[in-house]
Amino acid sequence: MSNLYSIRELSQEFDVTTRTLRFYEEKGLLSPMRSGQNRTYSAADRARLILILRGKTLGLSLGQSADLIAMYDPTSNNKKQLETLIDKIQTRRRQLEVQKQELERMIIDLEAWEERTRGATEDKEKAKRVN
Repeated sequence: MSNLYSIRELSQEFDVTTRTLRFYEEKGLLSPMRSGQNRTYSAADRARLILILRGKTLGLSLGQSADLIAMYDPTSNNKKQLETLIDKIQTRRRQLEVQKQELERMIIDLEAWEERTRGATEDKEKAKRVN
């Protein structure tokens, strides 16, 4: 496997559009080498793309992912970066738990309304039969 990748290769490998890759480049997250209109991405760009997409999966904003990527220091143990990631994961988990509780309450409300509506419909049907 080569250490250099074309925009098409990364696009296909990670199932993202070339426009997405250009957007990440525009935001300073990827820094491909350029030869005219052609972009060539390094192994480091590929690794950053993996981190961006993982962050997206975790529900992190692009800015949050960028901050985490910028914290990387190959000469250290990256403790600060990892602690920050843990904080962001815990925050996201709490947000999702709140959303989950709200969804569960909403489902209960919908079930109650559905039952009331069915009852009202049945009452109207009975009233029609009586008259």
